[in-house]
Amino acid sequence: MSVFPCQPLILTVHLFGERSLQRLLETRGKPEVIQVDNGSEFTSRALDEWAHRNQIKLHFIEPGKPTQNGVIESFNGKMRDECLNLEWFIDLHHARDIIENWRNDYNTLRPHSSLNNLPPATWALNQAEILALQMG
Repeated sequence: MSVFPCQPLILTVHLFGERSLQRLLETRGKPEVIQVDNGSEFTSRALDEWAHRNQIKLHFIEPGKPTQNGVIESFNGKMRDECLNLEWFIDLHHARDIIENWRNDYNTLRPHSSLNNLPPATWALNQAEILALQMG
């Protein structure tokens, strides 16, 4: 099963819309499945239609079982503590700018202990290179 290595998908769907989902497909490739919780942003008709058009299966965790989605729950806590709780947003444009800067830092600069102390973008690039070497 392939999944997006980019963790802030919730943010992307909720604040940035379909354009960002399409950008993820173009930059990361198409996953077979996207795992989501049962929040309103994921049970929307728009997301369902987008997934159907792109032949991507949505896998919903069981309601009331956040431990089934521990990675994203951890990410949500970090984002809340390190970005959302520290900022006052003037308008949606301002929120998008602040959050995009935080997301960029999180994915391209910040080392993650679960990824051998590499930023996710570097880790993903390394994994792609390893896979390319294995494929021949």
